[in-house]
Amino acid sequence: MATVSGNMKGFYRQKKNAITKKSSNKSPINAATLGSVAAQTPAHAGSPDLEDEHKASEVVLRQFDMNMAYGPCIGITRLARWERALRLGLNPPQEIETLLKSGKVQAESLWDGCI
Repeated sequence: MATVSGNMKGFYRQKKNAITKKSSNKSPINAATLGSVAAQTPAHAGSPDLEDEHKASEVVLRQFDMNMAYGPCIGITRLARWERALRLGLNPPQEIETLLKSGKVQAESLWDGCI
């Protein structure tokens, strides 16, 4: 059995490359500095405001998905989750049922297929 040395630096030797700094007034294009516009990529390339992307009904349904008061939403449709919450006496909003039964919105939750 080999003896273990208390010095981990001796066991994991690192090779350090000599880096020379060039003095320049320009910052790199992808520099992550405070206030740098280049480092901040938009969340969605098409529009800066994501609420413009979704209808108001989808925003309400996403809030329903994120509200854990009505139980988990993974592996279940939004309507089935609403009905389960109603059976358990959790008083889910009636607006959600109306939106889901209209058929104009996505039946799967926000997390469907992500986890």
